[in-house]
Amino acid sequence: MDTLVLTKGVPDFREGQVSFDEDGHLERGKTPTVMNPNDEFALQAALQTKIRHGGTVSVMSMGPPGYKDVLREAMESVYADDLYILSDREMAAADTWATSITLATGIEKMGMPDLIFAGFKTADGETGHTGPQTCWALDMPIITHVIALDIDPDEGELRAKRLVEGDIEEVETVEVDLPAFVVADPEFEPSYRTAGERLTLKDLREETQERAANYEDYLTEWNQQELNLDPDYIGLDGSPTIVSGVDPIPKAPSEREATMVEPHDAEEMGEILDVMEPFTQGESPTEAD
Repeated sequence: MDTLVLTKGVPDFREGQVSFDEDGHLERGKTPTVMNPNDEFALQAALQTKIRHGGTVSVMSMGPPGYKDVLREAMESVYADDLYILSDREMAAADTWATSITLATGIEKMGMPDLIFAGFKTADGETGHTGPQTCWALDMPIITHVIALDIDPDEGELRAKRLVEGDIEEVETVEVDLPAFVVADPEFEPSYRTAGERLTLKDLREETQERAANYEDYLTEWNQQELNLDPDYIGLDGSPTIVSGVDPIPKAPSEREATMVEPHDAEEMGEILDVMEPFTQGESPTEAD
């Protein structure tokens, strides 16, 4: 069972990590890059598949050379066998459409896996388009919002439970033939049901430590020419999205109001407890009043 996970680097939006210019616009070059948080659920789904059914896990990303660190992190977390990065200035400033065309070309070049996993959306764009658009370019069946899955290798079928949100949340079960594309939901939780699966997980963790330390030995890098991509269909030139405007992100105040409390002052500590008590009962201060 050969699987592939698509992942991306995004700015580290934790407080103190993000750098803005004087107009409140994000400065990507001065902001650390981390793995897109939603991709971690896709990685866990791929790891579960490898442990239950064997085979390999590959991880692919399109982006600047700095994304290699994100791929190394992915190898450590999903115990991946190999890594792919699609990187070239011609690919820069791509919207989701141009990104999907590039990723689909890279997947075809590496060889079609049995399963492709992607995260729900990215923390910087939040469109949720890249996974489904890549799937469309590859002409594969897709299941989105997957919270649990299993595979029948003999029948070549995938059975997945997916979350359906409407007036109420529902879970439906879907079956598709392999190869297939899976978008993991943030509520996905891996399940290891037997002692054998848990032992396999332990063995893979130990085996991967050495591989991740030398991850570049398992990394394949392809540029625009190696992928034989027309520059007019990738990067900024191949992106039909037009951004009409960008609103600055409000800057956090440099100083916050704070009340200093002496821990041995019973009266002041009592005031803190009065403020905190409504939260322990699931109420907001307004509701408590």
